[in-house]
Amino acid sequence: MTRERIVVLSGPHEGRVFEIDGSLTIGRNPDSGIHLDDPQVSRRHAVIEQIPDGTYVRDLGSGNGTFVGERRILEARLSNGDVIGIGSVQLRFEGARARGGVQFEADVEGRVDASDAANVYETFFKAPDHAVTVEQQRDVQKRLAAVYKANQIIASERELGKLFERVMDQIFSLVPAHNGVILLMDDKRDRLATEYVKSGSGNTVISSSIVRRAFELGEAVLTYDAAGDSRFGGGASIISQNISSAMCTPLVHQDKRLGVLYVDTRGTTNAFTRNDLELLVALSGPAAIAIRNAQYLGELEHAYHDYLIVTSNAVEARDHYTVGHTWRVTNFALEIARELGWPEDKLKECEEGGVLHDMGKIAVDDAILRKTAQLTDDEYEKMKIHPTKGAAMLSDIERLKPLVPYCLYHHERYDGNGYPYGLKGEDVPIEGRLVAVADAFDAMTSNRPYRRGLPPDAAIAEIESGSGTQFDPAIAAAMVRCYRAGKISRIVQESLKEDKSIACPFCSTYIRIPEGAEADDEFECQVCHRHIRLREKNEAYYGELMAETEY
Repeated sequence: MTRERIVVLSGPHEGRVFEIDGSLTIGRNPDSGIHLDDPQVSRRHAVIEQIPDGTYVRDLGSGNGTFVGERRILEARLSNGDVIGIGSVQLRFEGARARGGVQFEADVEGRVDASDAANVYETFFKAPDHAVTVEQQRDVQKRLAAVYKANQIIASERELGKLFERVMDQIFSLVPAHNGVILLMDDKRDRLATEYVKSGSGNTVISSSIVRRAFELGEAVLTYDAAGDSRFGGGASIISQNISSAMCTPLVHQDKRLGVLYVDTRGTTNAFTRNDLELLVALSGPAAIAIRNAQYLGELEHAYHDYLIVTSNAVEARDHYTVGHTWRVTNFALEIARELGWPEDKLKECEEGGVLHDMGKIAVDDAILRKTAQLTDDEYEKMKIHPTKGAAMLSDIERLKPLVPYCLYHHERYDGNGYPYGLKGEDVPIEGRLVAVADAFDAMTSNRPYRRGLPPDAAIAEIESGSGTQFDPAIAAAMVRCYRAGKISRIVQESLKEDKSIACPFCSTYIRIPEGAEADDEFECQVCHRHIRLREKNEAYYGELMAETEY
């Protein structure tokens, strides 16, 4: 290994050579490795340290600053021949060494650091192989404590959107960043997509060249001065957005690159140090694990949601005269629940319960479900088994047990004249009382083979009339408020039929064609939330259901 040294170029020690053995302090303190008796020099001015991936000069909070070339630095990795300015004294660094088998690249002014992310992570936790001061020990302890606390916070979050926020909050608490971005690989589109942005500058355009290098090469990148960096200086975004210092590190989980963590400053060069890069990499490891775990949970939730849709579709496939009923009831119930102030987790349960509220119809004979005329008394009694049948099916699955009340009690009446148990008032669980109002409103406003649906105004009048008898007064009142606030009409089966609209091919509800839409444009049904492609044939528009893989 080549010996590294500092040659004094000016001042009282001109010509002297100081070997670097682990670390070399510089300052006015007589105990310093290089003692400079100069009023412009602080007592503990700077330190030169050898670590496995290179040799660094670090300013120790001096009053007049430490310079490499003509640039004031907080920390910089040294290259052979670099001139360090401290007070009126010039020092030259000589004898760059091999760096632990990892290739590092830097421009002649030593302003760039790009290294294998795993190596940076390891050096962060590696014990120093030379004597350190008490302050250096405290600094290491402080950094480790910060990373430990941040890891606890990150690991406690399971919801992906909130996880991104927590990760970036921790990064901002540890490094002086102006902007931070999390990008993840979108496998469907084969590109990195922005998932979360935090900005203190209001300018969130980032350097794609820095991001690309970190992701494609698996490097942890630190640039002290992006505009002056030979790798990135030509980047249009760096120049136009005044990106000065930047760090970027890959998010890696089990050798798979998920994306990157990126932070930068605008107009502030030398804002980040090698220690900051180590902190970022130390956070990126557990952040990647937490992100992948949240993605796994999201995939499971998605599969679960798909199961609910398949089950609901199976019900509606047998009862095609009420197609779309499930989705409209679900949306009515959600609007009422929001009006009543239900919390987010309860709203999610309400959506699931609404989708499965008629699950028991699977057990009803086709002849009854598909009958185009009014049911006889005997047929009606057979139809009335569907709440108990559905509840029994849900009860067999632990994850679905909370949905039982939506299914079992939605035909109970507030006055006790409902079924299957004839419960009265608040003895009927609130989930059943809620769906009862939503279910009745859709039944009244939807078309049946033997009758046309009522206009929404007439159905709302029926809800008001049934308040306190058929319906819970508070829930009926919430439904009326929602309708009068314009939150209900868009869900009613044919309320938009006279507008420029098409029937959703999935749930049959009429949906307005967006202003300016043309054939082959895509949009979402506001009721079932499936994606529709607009088609035109014989000068008439219709909707085509898109496969999930298309969006």
